[in-house]
Amino acid sequence: MNYLAHAYFSFDHPEILAGNMISDFVKGKKQFDYPIGIQKGIRLHRAIDMYTDDHSITKEIKKVFSPAVRLYAGAFTDIVYDHFLAIHPNEFSAEDWMDFTKKTYGLLKQQRDWFPEPFYSMFPYMEQQNWLFNYRYEWGIENSFKGLVRRATYLEHSNKAFDLFLSNYTQIQELSNLFLTDVKKFAIGQFEEGIAK
Repeated sequence: MNYLAHAYFSFDHPEILAGNMISDFVKGKKQFDYPIGIQKGIRLHRAIDMYTDDHSITKEIKKVFSPAVRLYAGAFTDIVYDHFLAIHPNEFSAEDWMDFTKKTYGLLKQQRDWFPEPFYSMFPYMEQQNWLFNYRYEWGIENSFKGLVRRATYLEHSNKAFDLFLSNYTQIQELSNLFLTDVKKFAIGQFEEGIAK
């Protein structure tokens, strides 16, 4: 899952949200340098990622992208999950998502002293360009794909991956909606069981 889903599955808890959003920039034992609430957010992020990677639906969607991007298929799948979360009929309306993203940026600003440098530098662009909201648009996904390629070592362009996304859109949407039901239950369970309490 990508930034929108990790923000959404932080359940409006400021420290959980911060940990969930910075987790990819915190390696190994560095997590213990943070307050306990942020540590729990980091653990929640990692539990969601593990659940996502092991899920049969994720493996099915990765098959769509694998011919074009090989080992990066999982990263592209994470991005499309955010798209289908943003337009899911049983979640927020567009107006609600806009309110959610504004609230999320505000909560994150309260925790910015704890941001690792890469996330600290990236966050202003995330907010100014409203990445979280723009996952709902196909052009937002295309931009996210391009951003992934810029960070990747062995990819030169995302055109083929984006074409595969568009040409398999209905199939990916149906699979994603099933997965999002499962991962939401999982995230709520993790939160209620104390990993993020």
